[in-house]
Amino acid sequence: MAAVTESPSRLAWRVTEPLHALVYLVPESSEVYARAGLDPMTGYFAARGAAFGQAGPALITATFYNFNPAMVADALPAAWGTVTPEQMIAARLEIADAALSRALGAEVLACKEVAEAAELAHAAALDAATMPHGRPLFAAHTTLPWPEAPHLRLFHAQTLLREFRGDGHIAALVTAGISGLEAIVLHVATGAIDGRFLQVTRGWSRAQWAAATAGLRERGLMTPGDELSEEGRRVREDLEATTDRLAEPAYRVLGEAGCLRLAALTRPLSRTVVKAGMLNPAGLTDAASERKHAG
Repeated sequence: MAAVTESPSRLAWRVTEPLHALVYLVPESSEVYARAGLDPMTGYFAARGAAFGQAGPALITATFYNFNPAMVADALPAAWGTVTPEQMIAARLEIADAALSRALGAEVLACKEVAEAAELAHAAALDAATMPHGRPLFAAHTTLPWPEAPHLRLFHAQTLLREFRGDGHIAALVTAGISGLEAIVLHVATGAIDGRFLQVTRGWSRAQWAAATAGLRERGLMTPGDELSEEGRRVREDLEATTDRLAEPAYRVLGEAGCLRLAALTRPLSRTVVKAGMLNPAGLTDAASERKHAG
């Protein structure tokens, strides 16, 4: 198979993504949510969904896509009896600020490279905001105020760009007839991510997971050994290609040079975050498991 050359826009997103993704996995998130009276998973649903206001489980299930509806319903709308959306939007920035400060240090956060990266990502996110159609979770985030600190502007911009890409990915999955559960079963079958993390944090039982796997085998997307079949690999490749194509407009304002510059600026930051263990899923996996057993 010929080598696939990564597009500049995908490179910019992939290299910068750890600076956004850490907000879900660092211990600061559990600490901030606990002070607000929420367990980590309820805090996650409330914080990420707060852009919608006091959203209920149907809207969050639809736009987050791969979570068990019953798990979402356990968290919302009950969380809104304890916190407000405004508090959770502030909590998310508090987590990002604390985690990025811990990982990178004040000197790095104040450097000109972070400010430049923030402005590039900000420009892309602002241009993307002119294209909200069919992207509900992204569109909701475009209404949030922009932080002033460069590292938080970078975090917020990457959050917007991630949700722009995520809404497009859901469109690709729906078009391909892949459910939320089937999508994560196929993802695990690639060997790129831990199965227990996705099964537990998304709230699916072993029986539900097994049923989805059996259905994918019947469709010829997985082998009897629960690996991707040739057709399964083709479907996954098509999904990624479609997602990349739908995400690319968010980066057009930067051009190829701007995308490459953004990736060059954020690569050392993201590497530091990864080396610091800030994308370790163990804590959230354990918290979700404890929540399930407590329920």
